[in-house]
Amino acid sequence: MDLSRRPRRLRTDGIRPLVRETDLSASDLIAPVFVDATTDQRQPIESMPGHERVPVDEAVARVEEIRETGVEAVIVFGIPDSKDERGTRAWAEDGVVQEATRRITGETDAYVITDVCLCEYTSHGHCGIVEECAAEDPHLTVENDETLDLLGEIATSHAEAGADMVAPSGMMDGMVGTIRDALDADGYEDVAIMSYAAKYESAFYGPFRDAADGAPAFGDRRHYQMDPANAREATREVRLDVEQGADVLMVKPALPYLDIVAGVRDQVDQPVAAYNVSGEYAMLHAAAEKGWLDLDAVAYESLLSIKRAGADLILTYFAEDVAETL
Repeated sequence: MDLSRRPRRLRTDGIRPLVRETDLSASDLIAPVFVDATTDQRQPIESMPGHERVPVDEAVARVEEIRETGVEAVIVFGIPDSKDERGTRAWAEDGVVQEATRRITGETDAYVITDVCLCEYTSHGHCGIVEECAAEDPHLTVENDETLDLLGEIATSHAEAGADMVAPSGMMDGMVGTIRDALDADGYEDVAIMSYAAKYESAFYGPFRDAADGAPAFGDRRHYQMDPANAREATREVRLDVEQGADVLMVKPALPYLDIVAGVRDQVDQPVAAYNVSGEYAMLHAAAEKGWLDLDAVAYESLLSIKRAGADLILTYFAEDVAETL
């Protein structure tokens, strides 16, 4: 046996940090913020321990708490005061995300990303205008082209409120191009787009839908979100978003789709983001509560694996806890 080559030589304490291939820092992380127009006090999210919905008046304080951990970027999700079939509160000047964004950008140095979608604002909980009689026919789905114009309105309203980046998440064909045209036409050429380029119809979203009150009232989202069985399709989706002007490409979820994260990293020059989603967060918390896992250790290892797979940015509910330990 030839023992002249011994990999363990590079695992001693002195050299181990110097040969480390992957580093994780607080500046890699994006923290979600849920702002709720229906409440005047913080509301714990039962399925996501440690997270709350905050009223608009608490949005700045919540972001300042995040900033104190070293995390520099937040993404704002809104729970509106009312809903309708078209989701009109999503682009209202006095909407929950618009008002929260104005306050956050006016009073903090956080980099503010906003969620551009309709599911939280529509009475039916889908990500766009639904076809007539969709509730009675599960084969009917969201009207793609009619929804695009609304996404453009939402994005420009967020930019006007001060958003640094908008993040369309509805998986509508052509959404990036439509939003880029709308932003540019209104003079917001410097507002970036982080597209949910490869968003899968995943079972890991459950806690988020509780947090954002955005579960579909009928049917599901399989006709516009991606089939978990498909990888090559992600390549097509990403290329289309690159052609339309996306600045950052998002893969969602993260841990069950690390192969997709790695594949996207190999295919594009733009930064790649991955969303460490609510179900991934909740399952680690549940195991830790049973005493089966060390929560801090598995949270850090999970995010490190996402970074190692090729993500430049990680949107995660662990952002604050991990940032404080780095």
